Amino acid sequence: EVKLVESGGGSVQAGGSLRLTCVASGFVFGNYSIGWFRQAPGKEREALSCITSKDGTIYYTNAVKGRFTMSSDKAKNTVYLEMNRLKPEDTAVYFCAASQGMSDVVPPDHFFDYWGQGTQVTVSS
Repeated sequence: EVKLVESGGGSVQAGGSLRLTCVASGFVFGNYSIGWFRQAPGKEREALSCITSKDGTIYYTNAVKGRFTMSSDKAKNTVYLEMNRLKPEDTAVYFCAASQGMSDVVPPDHFFDYWGQGTQVTVSS
């Protein structure tokens, strides 16, 4: 059974940092592309970053490039999202997702086959 479990969310003041963790199980980690998404209340799910199974390259969307850093630890079947200089508009539920596909950009959500349950991030001003 494929499973993704996010953790590390919480409440932080603007300008602060958080590190999210996504632990994957039930599949060969290196054979899947893993992405980070978020969804704010009343808004559509937004893609943030993706590590491609093709060669491990990490891609970011303009919304988070320069502030967020994605990394992975294959030995632990884990990906991370380091979030710095957080803003109130970063408040959302953050998800990780897995896909057997490969991409040279951050793919949209329909590219991904498996999703975690999400972790809440709240940034206060």
